[in-house]
Amino acid sequence: MLQAQIDLLVVEAQSGNTKAFECLVVYFHPQLLSFGLSLNSNRTVIDDALQETWMSISRKLRTLKDPRAFKSWLFRVVRWRVIDLTKSKASQYESLDEHLLQGGAEMSMELDESTLELRALKQAIDQLADSEKSVITLYYLAEFSVFEISQILEIPEGTVKSRLNRVRNQLQQIIVD
Repeated sequence: MLQAQIDLLVVEAQSGNTKAFECLVVYFHPQLLSFGLSLNSNRTVIDDALQETWMSISRKLRTLKDPRAFKSWLFRVVRWRVIDLTKSKASQYESLDEHLLQGGAEMSMELDESTLELRALKQAIDQLADSEKSVITLYYLAEFSVFEISQILEIPEGTVKSRLNRVRNQLQQIIVD
């Protein structure tokens, strides 16, 4: 989706158009899910954080002055929600995830070669520090610029660049080994 289309949807959603808001949710939710999982691998925490984010965004959308800032604002809200939930409800989520994993262990599925390659890449990314996972997810999956990432993560642009460089080198080492 082009930035102009996103801006128009934001303006429409600000004026109360629920269909426009639904389009924003459908478009951004997969990106937010990937970003959230780069911050915390607990799917339950991420699902709760995303639900709270969308509820908060729906209430506060009218206060957004610049529609072009919507995407970075959205990712920043997700980041803070994940951090808050991780701190406040860690033990509650751990026991629930353990229960879900036991049920999921009984399922099996055939894997093709591309699935195995994606799984290997995911495992390599999972070995990275959380701060590095966030940067790589925002840059490659959400397609944010270095400046936008610095705004979302509240770190200097130089730090974003150095983390991207370090992550590329680490992934290359992990995959080659």
